[in-house]
Amino acid sequence: MQTDNNQHITLYQHPKSGHCHKVSLFMHLIDVPFEAINPDLGAAEHKSDAFLNMNPFGQVPVIIDGNNTVSDSNAILTYLANTYTHEPSQWLGKTPKEIANIQRWFSISAYELAKGPAAARLEYVFGANIDVDRVLSASVSLLTTMERHLSLQNEKYLVSNRLTAADIAMYSYIAHAPEGGLSLINYPNINVWISNIQSLANFVAMQSSPIAEARA
Repeated sequence: MQTDNNQHITLYQHPKSGHCHKVSLFMHLIDVPFEAINPDLGAAEHKSDAFLNMNPFGQVPVIIDGNNTVSDSNAILTYLANTYTHEPSQWLGKTPKEIANIQRWFSISAYELAKGPAAARLEYVFGANIDVDRVLSASVSLLTTMERHLSLQNEKYLVSNRLTAADIAMYSYIAHAPEGGLSLINYPNINVWISNIQSLANFVAMQSSPIAEARA
C-alpha cells in the first residue's frame, strides 16, 4: 500500500458522470484525498492534445497519481484498491470465484449498464440522441437480472454478500436511473441495495439532475 502523504491524486472528471462518480465515491470510502478537475467537455477539452496524452481515448475519468496516469473507471478502481487499501482482496476478491464474479460485474458495468441505464440518462442529462426502444429494452433486462440476482439469497450486495468493487462499479448509474426515465419502483431488492451503499460511512452522492418522466 502506498503511504506517501505528500502525494495527492488528481481526478479529471465530469460531476454528472457515473463513471467518474464511482471513482470519486471509492476514494471517499477508502479515505484517499484527491483534487477534482472538471475539463470543459462542451469545449472539447477532453479531445485536446494535452488530454489525449493522458487518455488517448479522450474520455473521463482519468487520475494522475505521482508518476502514474490511469484511465477507465474500472481500471482506476483496481489501481486504487491495490495501491491504497490494506487488503485489496476485500474489494477485488479473496478467492478465484470472487475475483471472477467481481470481474463479471466490471464487464456488465462497461457494457450492459453503459448501453442501458447510462445511455437512457444521456438523453435527458446531456441532450444526446439515443435509440429509445433499444436502450429501454437493455435497461429493463439489466434491472430485472440484478433484481433476481439480489433476491436469490436475499443478498445485500452483488458478490459474497459484502461490499466489493462490483457494487461501486454498478451503483452510480443504477441509483440515478430515474434521471433517464427508468422507474425503480418495481425493483425492491435494488432499492435496498442502493440504500445499503448510501448508508456507508463517507458516502458521497453524485450531482443529481431532475427525474425524467418514467418510460419503463
